[in-house]
Amino acid sequence: MSSRLSGVLALKDFEPLAQRALPRPIHGYVAGAAEDNASLRANRAGFDDFALVPRTLVNVSGRSQRQSLFGITYESPFGIAPMGLAALSGYRGDIALAQAAHAAGIPAVLSGSSLIPMEEVAAAAPGTWFQAYLPGDIERIFALLGRVRSSGFETLVVTVDIPVGANRENNIRTGFSTPLRPSLRLAMDGLTHPRWLAGTFARTLLRHGMPHFENSFAERGAPILSRNVLRDFSARDHFDWGHVARIRQAWQGPLVIKGLLSAADAAQAARQGVDGVIVSNHGGRQLDGAVAPMRVLERIVDAAGSMPVMVDSGFRRGTDVLKALALGARMVFVGRPFNHALAVAGRAGVRHGIKLLQSEIDRNMAMLGVASCGDIDRTYLFKQYPAPS
Repeated sequence: MSSRLSGVLALKDFEPLAQRALPRPIHGYVAGAAEDNASLRANRAGFDDFALVPRTLVNVSGRSQRQSLFGITYESPFGIAPMGLAALSGYRGDIALAQAAHAAGIPAVLSGSSLIPMEEVAAAAPGTWFQAYLPGDIERIFALLGRVRSSGFETLVVTVDIPVGANRENNIRTGFSTPLRPSLRLAMDGLTHPRWLAGTFARTLLRHGMPHFENSFAERGAPILSRNVLRDFSARDHFDWGHVARIRQAWQGPLVIKGLLSAADAAQAARQGVDGVIVSNHGGRQLDGAVAPMRVLERIVDAAGSMPVMVDSGFRRGTDVLKALALGARMVFVGRPFNHALAVAGRAGVRHGIKLLQSEIDRNMAMLGVASCGDIDRTYLFKQYPAPS
């Protein structure tokens, strides 16, 4: 395991290793985005709009990257984003991600499209958040919320940028579907990746049976491998602010809305008593051409008032995290790199990735001249438009 991680010096180093470790459909699902990948590319380019302005001769010997949110103090200002089907990237993937985050003192968010029952994840990693893709049917919403609450989750994240399924042409090109359709091509993809086949898929089948979509609703969903490739989206196209109001009344813990890119939507969320929002374009996986979160983060923070604003999509470096904090974000969530780390080395890979990002943040805080996350503000940024080529 140590030899597998010895050359991983940054989060981006996990991806080529994961591409070799995973069957083509699984890697394509994780790495790909929608249509022409315009938003995927824009997410990274958005960080280049801002240069850092260090302060010098500052005593930073006692620096700390701890960050408080919803009454909890986390060891770092970043967490692990919700990622569906993570248990296909690594054995018991959802638990591995959540346990690595719990051990490191950072938040992790369990996806509603996960393949391990939420009860098992909550028991293995207390303090994990739950992310839901909610239908427009209020009875099914309340049934799911009851299950989430009884499982021990306190923070609920409602993702709102999926009224319909995205046009993910890359999934078709790589042979991926949900559920996966049995085929000769799929079998060959598995056979040509024997470590994944034995260590993740076969091991899961032998110990836990065929994976199912476990957490989309109160009841168990479809198996991941099925001849029926239709996935139940349950009329999410009529989910609206009225549903959010009902959820706010029913959910007593922190309520977070994920998938906002509009300052007007952030202001509406604050008016409805939402506890926080995550600025996100779903990692470029929904509306291709949607603006990069970093490019609208400042105006959303201003519109949100005292409501905490978080952000995801495209984060890879400690400097990325610090730029978001300078714009007013309270927490950053990182997705694909930790999924790749899981594929490369399981929970040990995720731990390694967390430590890499924590080390970068610590080092960059010292060079930036700040001793705590609360010290960083917009005076540490220089806007450069257009970004240098």
